[in-house]
Amino acid sequence: SSLGFGGLLYGFSSVGDFGWVSIHVIVAIAVGFLALIIFIFRQLRMEDPMLDFRIYKYPMFALSSVISVTSSASMFSRMILTPLYVQTVREISPIYSGILMLPGAIVMGLMSPITGRLFDKYGAKVLAIIGLSILVVTTYLLSFLTMEDSYVYLMTLYTTRMFGMSLVMMPVMTNGLNELPMKANPHGTAMNNTLQQVSGAIGSAILLTIMTKRSEAEKDFLQKQAEEGKVFEFDIKLLAMLEGINYTFFISTVFALIALILALFIRRPKIPNQED
Repeated sequence: SSLGFGGLLYGFSSVGDFGWVSIHVIVAIAVGFLALIIFIFRQLRMEDPMLDFRIYKYPMFALSSVISVTSSASMFSRMILTPLYVQTVREISPIYSGILMLPGAIVMGLMSPITGRLFDKYGAKVLAIIGLSILVVTTYLLSFLTMEDSYVYLMTLYTTRMFGMSLVMMPVMTNGLNELPMKANPHGTAMNNTLQQVSGAIGSAILLTIMTKRSEAEKDFLQKQAEEGKVFEFDIKLLAMLEGINYTFFISTVFALIALILALFIRRPKIPNQED
């Protein structure tokens, strides 16, 4: 398990430093996948496995895992792209960048107990659809950032996005765990925690790669425009990065939209026989 998950985490986390074709990345990911496959087959054959993959026979848990992984891919865009835009493109100081994100963190904290009560009353499907709809809209709006967007607009958009996320992760994961027998709940919790770490690393690597490649392509295009006198040369780097960030936010919107479509299939599971 350490070799499998560790190899994947190291491999995908190293993409930003070495690139996808680096021997470090290829070997780490290949070893990680191979070790993980061996680990899974070994666990499926054990009567008392360390991590029971048989829990994926429960459809709502399997669906919740897919939604969580897909949502995480979109969620990590805010953790990577927002600071890049605010501090690098707009050249806003780190302290004001932190203040911009502070209301979103406060909203997440305040919504935690409220979301639990809403989940008990309305179920995961309603909350997930509302939250993911907010996530889709706000992420899509973030794909049209400019050099003139106001500080208040950015703060409002970011805070609203965090509000949407607060309605998604806990209800979806809890709904999936509710379908598992009591003895399988530790395996379900461990599986969710593991997938969040792995999907976070993979999502970050994919988003950074997309942003870098798009920025490089835009930089080449703007360089040609500068040679023709259509743009100022000193604007090229920032404009190219802005285009890369916007395009990556659009890809994040696609991830959020996939999660929203999957959320339509959520149903409230029946409480299983705890002796199963």
